[in-house]
Amino acid sequence: MKKPIFCGASVALVTPFDREGNVNYAKLRELVEMQIEGGTAAITICGTTGESSTLTDAEHRRTISKCLEFVDGRIPVIAGTGSNDTAYAVDLSRFAAAEGASALLLVTPYYNKCTQNGLKKHMLTIIEAAGIPSILYNVPSRTGVSFTADTYEALSAHPLVNGVKEASSNFDLICETMHRCGNNLNIWSGNDSETVAIMAMGGKGVISVVSNVAPKVMSTICALMAEGKCAEAAELAGRIYPMSRDLFIETNPIPAKTAMNLMGMDVGELRMPLCEMAPANEEKLRASMAACGLL
Repeated sequence: MKKPIFCGASVALVTPFDREGNVNYAKLRELVEMQIEGGTAAITICGTTGESSTLTDAEHRRTISKCLEFVDGRIPVIAGTGSNDTAYAVDLSRFAAAEGASALLLVTPYYNKCTQNGLKKHMLTIIEAAGIPSILYNVPSRTGVSFTADTYEALSAHPLVNGVKEASSNFDLICETMHRCGNNLNIWSGNDSETVAIMAMGGKGVISVVSNVAPKVMSTICALMAEGKCAEAAELAGRIYPMSRDLFIETNPIPAKTAMNLMGMDVGELRMPLCEMAPANEEKLRASMAACGLL
């Protein structure tokens, strides 16, 4: 049985920018403290929500380093180091491991559309080079490629493959994977709205966008599920569902950063080609946040 890197809600943390468009490390420190105070079980840094695709290499590395410095060992830090370039992912993953990351988050290679054999080779090359536990990341709506249950089963045999962030919304795949891999592969929801369902099936929690604005709520939902209080968890998840839905009304992290700025967190703008929300969508988001007591 593989001990999960974390149980509960890990925030997929945004990367805050200052008014000149640089990474705002002072604000990053504030966000880390807010998450720890809110009961977040782990920080996932430089993932999709962290706009990793538009961070320079120097920014990516420094953001990982600074996050580790600010967390200071209090909770696990999972570093997003995936790439569609295997050699670059190896280099970045080795760096994160040397800096003290608890684990890596490795997204499937995007655009290249490798075969399942290529996917296995890509992941194992990175993981063996870095030498630390890793969480696979399946989000085919963004990358154009998905793990199969066969590939999950093959990768789960490796001791450093700790689990997967499953954001495919493919419950047949998730069920088949759980059946085949059992305790060899931990599964976390990659979609906030699926947290209760995946934990009810045996998942370990969620890597959460909603935690950026409501860390205590997401950590409470996961805690209730872990205690077997499924009805209470589902009721709480239902209460925040309109806001959680509207945090994806446009491409993540556009609504998440907008919501945080509406709450006065001042996390800065998005990097092009991501841009400000359409006014009608922002009003819808504002209304659902107000209904959840966040404004």
